[in-house]
Amino acid sequence: QVHLVESGGGHVQPGGSLTLSCVAPLDFYAMAWFRQAPGKEREGVSCVSSTDLSTLYADSVKDRFTIYRDKLKNTVYLQMNSLKPEDTAVYYCAAGRILRLFEYDYEYWGQGIQVTVSS
Repeated sequence: QVHLVESGGGHVQPGGSLTLSCVAPLDFYAMAWFRQAPGKEREGVSCVSSTDLSTLYADSVKDRFTIYRDKLKNTVYLQMNSLKPEDTAVYYCAAGRILRLFEYDYEYWGQGIQVTVSS
């Protein structure tokens, strides 16, 4: 079984920053972050490839979030700056073979980690 382990969530005030981490047991081509806010469907946030480090971002997080990965550690990070209350959600790490932000492209998922943005 493949286990993705997320860390780094928590509570932060609006305008603050957090960095999420996800450790995978293998070097998957595509690593991504999704999130699910209360009462909403899960949505793609960002993804990164393992070859040329290409990235994709949802419009809602562009210029605020940065995804990057450490191939030696099989770890992907999501640096989140200028956080807003609407960023509050459970964030999920995912691993797959296609670099897109659709849930069905990802075979393996972490258990999720809470991020809460409020004053």
